[in-house]
Amino acid sequence: MKRYGQIIRVKSGQIEAYERIHEEVWPEVLATIEACNIRNYTIFRHGTLLFAYFEYIGDDFAADMARMAADPKTQEWWQHTDPMQEPLADRAEGEWWSVMREVFHTD
Repeated sequence: MKRYGQIIRVKSGQIEAYERIHEEVWPEVLATIEACNIRNYTIFRHGTLLFAYFEYIGDDFAADMARMAADPKTQEWWQHTDPMQEPLADRAEGEWWSVMREVFHTD
């Protein structure tokens, strides 16, 4: 299992809409997340910053993320959520959410 932390900004005028749509994530999107070996997926908000945490239990993260990106229902979901988000300027090439480096963990 590998832990991931990601960060992105939610547009200030979209906070309520972003939180509202996440109150009832579509079942097909949740099924795709699980099928792509993601567990314990959580999004936190602080002001306009969104922090995502999840655990990846698969063997090929790139392939699972490509499978998720190819899923039609997930693509439809992203058509709603992506316009509400603003990627950070210093994100790596090809990233939407900036991947954070794990600094500390304890069980």
